[in-house]
Amino acid sequence: MSRYEVGGTGAGAGATGRGLWVEEPARRHRMPDPVRTSAVRAVLIVSVTLTQATITFFLTLTGSWLALPMALGAIAGTIVATWGVLDVLITRQMWNQRYGVLSEPSSTARRLRRGGPPGPPASRTPGVPPRDRTPRDGTASGQRASTGTKSRRTSPV
Repeated sequence: MSRYEVGGTGAGAGATGRGLWVEEPARRHRMPDPVRTSAVRAVLIVSVTLTQATITFFLTLTGSWLALPMALGAIAGTIVATWGVLDVLITRQMWNQRYGVLSEPSSTARRLRRGGPPGPPASRTPGVPPRDRTPRDGTASGQRASTGTKSRRTSPV
């Protein structure tokens, strides 16, 4: 038996049977995979760009000929880093819109995700008749207004 097992010999023999790895609940939920992927990509791009900008600064101080190409690369890196950060924000927003951070606990989407039947929509509650869907021009719902008549709206001349 190793010294970390219950009843083992050695320095840990009198200790409780607690293992080396203790699982603790997370404080926050894990980011979704696409969001985490774009966040890692953005961190790598930003770190390379900051390193490149620092090297460009020191090359400029020394008067090296490499300062100009590095400055152009740092400018391009800044544009790419901005794109990377925007990618994280857009991916996060897209994920929230598709898979839902819902504020209402009785939401239909949350109930569907948990496997329950969807609740009745607000317009189809029992005992309430459906609204009249006749158009404002007075025609029946399946008919079009005649095309030979003038429009009711008149434009000022």
